[in-house]
Parts: sequence; structure tokens; C-alpha cells
Amino acid sequence: MPTRKPIPNGASISQLQALMISKKISSLELVKHYQDRISRLDQNALNSVLEVNPDALKMAQKLDGERASGISRGLLHGIPILLKDNINTTDKLHTSAGSLALQHARASEDAALVAKLRAAGAIILGKTNMTEWANFISTNMPNGYSSKGGQVLNPYDKSFNTGGSSSGSGVAVAADLCAVAVGTETSGSILSPANNNSVVGIKPTVGLISRRGIVPIAASQDTAGPMARTVEDAAILLGAMTGFDARDAATRGAKSLGDYTVFLERDSLKGMRLGVPRDYHWQHVTEEQKPILENALTALQDGGAVLVDPAEIETTRAVADLGYTVLLYEFKRDLNKYLRTLAPEFPGSLLELIRFNERNHKKMLRYGQTLLLAAQSTGGTNSDIYKYTRAEDLRLSRQRGIDATLKKHKLDALVMPMYWGAQIGAKAGYPSVCVPAGYSSDGNPVGITFMGTAWSEPTLIRAAYAFEQLTKARITPKL
Repeated sequence: MPTRKPIPNGASISQLQALMISKKISSLELVKHYQDRISRLDQNALNSVLEVNPDALKMAQKLDGERASGISRGLLHGIPILLKDNINTTDKLHTSAGSLALQHARASEDAALVAKLRAAGAIILGKTNMTEWANFISTNMPNGYSSKGGQVLNPYDKSFNTGGSSSGSGVAVAADLCAVAVGTETSGSILSPANNNSVVGIKPTVGLISRRGIVPIAASQDTAGPMARTVEDAAILLGAMTGFDARDAATRGAKSLGDYTVFLERDSLKGMRLGVPRDYHWQHVTEEQKPILENALTALQDGGAVLVDPAEIETTRAVADLGYTVLLYEFKRDLNKYLRTLAPEFPGSLLELIRFNERNHKKMLRYGQTLLLAAQSTGGTNSDIYKYTRAEDLRLSRQRGIDATLKKHKLDALVMPMYWGAQIGAKAGYPSVCVPAGYSSDGNPVGITFMGTAWSEPTLIRAAYAFEQLTKARITPKL
């Protein structure tokens, strides 16, 4: 028998697979390893994991049996994954979107992406804490807080912002409480915690991954996406979740490639034209963060990229001025549709949720529910104000925004500081990849984001991977 080896901290999917293939560890041992880390390092400390799946060990034993029989489902076979708590699973886990109103709610069907992950051999290790209702309950809600799970804390320093709303997924990955995790984004909810917790986050083109079975904010912007310690692991996870779903219309035009690891090329920056939109986005950057980001731009040039600096997106301020009107209208429509799928003991509509919160205001309304009330007050999505604002969102973010800038300067992609370009990319429904770039003097993580047009994930993954390999910027947090 091969000598059993300890599981290295921060191991990648490929490393874990090599250990399992050589029989130096089993999937069962891997699950126990992460369960132990969650128990020792997360509970009453980081608070990133809401629930551990009681069926995880049984799943691992089954997958170990398959491997012993010569069956392999691929790179995710036997790999433990954490899911954000707004993604449905049909097991003993709950799906609450971080709210005590749904703390006992169980889904009757796996989310489409979960079914794909199970088929690929992934083990659903548990659910991560998140900003309640994906940070669409109140303008005062802190990133990473939920009434069900409390406050998620940053593993680099508990005083640092975790980012939101996929805060638990970002923290759990950074702290090596799982191999990889799944987050969701409407506007910045993958990119922000990826940046703040020094991990890789991919926010895909809307429609590349089915949203069926995910507690929604707005169909025009919602998407799930991978969070990982490396671009390679994020690419592996992305490929397992993509594909057509007859019950999500957004996936009908999706250009899903299945395997995104083929784009992991170290020298892919050579000749790539990257634009740097300086206006607006860089105004959020502090004096301490600027040299880190400028060094990142220099690294891109050193890797052979041609920087067009500046390459302004002329509509950025106009897009910001439109605010989240579209989200308010769509949230009411889409959340009502989701809540109607739950058992009758749970709120069956946005209005019933508001009333539940009011009846339990001490627990539920610590930060208010201004966004829930604003969404409830909207008319339907047939209203003129919704139709006009949605059309303007698309026109200013796509045709006159990102696409116009790419075309004008003949660019392959745009480079944003940290996650500050999230809003315009979200309104367009376009993809972004955030990668660690360094740390400020107090240890606060700083990342850069590559953004492109629809279905440009291959280009963004190429750029992100080459940058990652050039800089090796990520440092493991000291827990």
C-alpha cells in the first residue's frame, strides 16, 4: 500500500487529484480534512460556513468506490466544494439566502449548476454565509452580514472588509476550507469578495451558467461563478457548470466551451491589446493601492501585452447615474416567482417577507429593509420606466460603453483596478475575472480585473492566467 500523505494546505484541484489517483489520500480523507479545518478555523472565528453537509462523507465513500472500480468523472471527481447559501440543493442542507425567514427551507430540486457539479463528481461540502438576500435588503447592510449567519470576517485581518455578497465563499476559499467554492453576482458580488480576500473570481457572461434554482435578484444581471485560489482551479470549476438549460432562456445563446483549461497559456499576454479606463474607476483607488496597481500594469507589459492607457469608457458616469432601478423592478418579479416554489410555511411573496421581517424586527431589521420596501413599491416590468431604464442600461453599457471602447482601440479586453468596473460589466451582462495583484502595507488585498465583451471568457482566462503566473502575487493568510 502507498504511504498515506498529509494533505498540503492550499492544494490545487490537480494536486488533490494526483494524490487520490496515487492512492495517497482518499476523497473520504479529503472531506474529513476540510471538515476539521472548518471546525478549527471557521466556527466562532471567520464565520464563513453556515452548514456542513451531513451527507458529504457518504458521497465521498461512493466516489472513492467508483475510483477503485476504474471510473473517473474528471478533474472534479471527489473534490469538496462549498456553495453560497442562495443555491438550491436537494440534500439535508437548507437554502436561506442568509435570512432567518428561510432558515429551515429545503429545495425540492437541485439548482441546474448543482446537478452538473454532482454529475462531474464534485462533493457538496456545505453552504457558505453571505450578505443577506445577496445584499439587496438595505443600503445600510454591511458586506458579509446575514440574520441567519451573522458577520463573515476576513482571514487576512478581521478588521478588513470581506466584500459582498459572496463573502462566505471568498473567505472559505482564501482560508482553505474547501478546494473551490461557488458564488453569485448581480453587480460585484463575486468580484468584490475575490478582490478583498485575495482569491480568483470569475463572473461569467449572463447565460453561460444556468440560474435555475438560485435565489434571484434580477434575471438581467444574475449569474453564478467560480471562486478559487488559482485561475486554473477557477477554470476547471467554470467548465463543469456551463451549458444549455431548457428552463433558463438566457442559456439558449450561450457559447459554452465545456473545458476552459485549454486557455491556460503562460505566454498568452504576448501581443494582447489591453485598455486601461482611467476616468471614474481609478478615482476609488487610494494612494497606497496605486503603486500596486501600477506595478500590475507594468507586469502586463513585461508579459508582452500592449497597453492602451488611457482607453476611456465614455458612458461610465451615465451608466452609474442610472442606479439600480432595473434591479428593483426585477427583484420584485423574480423573488416572488422563487418564493412561490417554497412550502407554504415560508413567505410566499416579497410582501409576506417584508411582513415577516416586521414581526421579527429585532432579529431581522438590524439594518432595515429599505431595498425590499422600494422593490415592493414598484410597478410591473411592463411599466414605461422599467422598459426605458433597461434599454438605457444596455445601450450605455454595451453598444456605447464596453463594446465601443474595445472597437475604438482594437482591444482584446479592459483592465480595471480591483473590482471598480463591476457595475458597467454587470449591466451589460459581460464577463470579468478578478486576480490577486498584491497587498497594501497593512496587508489588505488588492486585485485587478480583466473585463471583456459577451462570451470572451477564453480571452480573459488567458490574460488572468498569464498575469498570475508572471506575478505569483497571492500570499496565504495566516490564520
